[in-house]
Amino acid sequence: TEMDHSGSIPKLMQKIGEDKPIYCSKMGAKNLEAHFNRKFNFQVVGTGDSLKIGNRTFSFLDTKMLHWPDSMFTYLAEEAILFSSDAFGQHYAGDMFFDDEIGDEIMPHARKYYANILLHFSPRVQALLKDVAKLNLKIDMICPDHGILWRDNPGKIIEAYDTWSRQEPTRKVVVIFDSMWESTAKMARAITSGIESEDVNVRLMNTRKWHRSDIMTEIVDAGAIAVGSPTLNNSIFPVIADVMTYIKGLRPQNKIAAAFGSYGWSGEAVKILNKDFEEMKLTIIDPGVKVQYVPDEADLERCFELGVKLAKTLKEKLS
Repeated sequence: TEMDHSGSIPKLMQKIGEDKPIYCSKMGAKNLEAHFNRKFNFQVVGTGDSLKIGNRTFSFLDTKMLHWPDSMFTYLAEEAILFSSDAFGQHYAGDMFFDDEIGDEIMPHARKYYANILLHFSPRVQALLKDVAKLNLKIDMICPDHGILWRDNPGKIIEAYDTWSRQEPTRKVVVIFDSMWESTAKMARAITSGIESEDVNVRLMNTRKWHRSDIMTEIVDAGAIAVGSPTLNNSIFPVIADVMTYIKGLRPQNKIAAAFGSYGWSGEAVKILNKDFEEMKLTIIDPGVKVQYVPDEADLERCFELGVKLAKTLKEKLS
């Protein structure tokens, strides 16, 4: 019942007649009534129910919290089409409508969508994939509510969801930072060099250049993150606070973490970042590195060694 799915319902019902039935989940009926402050002819359906319209048979599967409490799959048996609501979608718009028209180019869009919409529901995704497998449905096409339709190889996106929802770490570190006067930036680059010296993949992401959704997409399959922030008004930098709040809400799992940052007077940033890591249940591998004012060669060496430690710890975890 998100408005991007349902916002046109009042005008549609006005056009076709308000007596016409709207088939939806129990929560769907409740939420639509709350959205529009009126009752339509809601017909509640759920898992195990089916509907015959002409020579077409539609069956339903509740998919609560993927990603709304009223979400539901609909399966058209005669054509083996799964209408998957928000699952298997992408934030993609173009003149191509099917996976075979765009090829593998669509997968980064699907990954970004999963990372920013569904990651925190990964346990539900795993449960849903098992439920769908038990039904042994023939699926020739998947039609999500966003992006392209999967007709060439619908199993490909199902397999990708299985991988992403397991949140298994890979040999990759994401270094996230912002900087006031380049001191924290210098630290970030030194940490990145330390990671690279151990032959571990690393993504260095300045929050002034990368949107939080792009950062989150890189975190999905990373085995480690390092976050750096200067101290401002006894706290972390506002943009880093924004990114950390966003990451916490999406609940990434199975990662190690470390904090770093520069300061002028009080230096609370590293402590605050470590607290954020604890709230996310990430494994903190080092108390962190903080530098007053501008890092000298010794400070940058400490940062380099933090990068080495991150990389080595990650490799040990994956071995």
